[in-house]
Amino acid sequence: QVQLVESGGGSVQSGGSLNLSCIASREITGSHCMAWFRQAAGKEREGIAAIDSDIFTVYADSVKGRFIISQNAIKNTLYLQMKSLKPEDTATYYCAVVSHRGAWCDTVQVAGVIPPGLSPEYTYWGQGTQVTVSS
Repeated sequence: QVQLVESGGGSVQSGGSLNLSCIASREITGSHCMAWFRQAAGKEREGIAAIDSDIFTVYADSVKGRFIISQNAIKNTLYLQMKSLKPEDTATYYCAVVSHRGAWCDTVQVAGVIPPGLSPEYTYWGQGTQVTVSS
């Protein structure tokens, strides 16, 4: 079992920045992906950034060039640096640990893309942190 706790959400104006953190209750070992998802009101949850156990990163087109995913050396903390925020970035942001056993992480690792419309299997989720961007 892994408990994940996100922090760093808040309200900013368009063009601003926020940094999210996600602390895991233990070091994440083995082949896996750690990722950030977000869910806006009335929309499906979507993956926006992922990093695998080999520190390979992928991003959704909607955040590429503006967001940076990273993790600390002992792999128990995940970060998301968000710059040039837009009102459409308003959502609840979730961190996740996704096992390599499922297609989601496998797609990230092999194809180098975040699989659109695919819910990850074998996943631990945080409780979410709200990000609100005003125009």
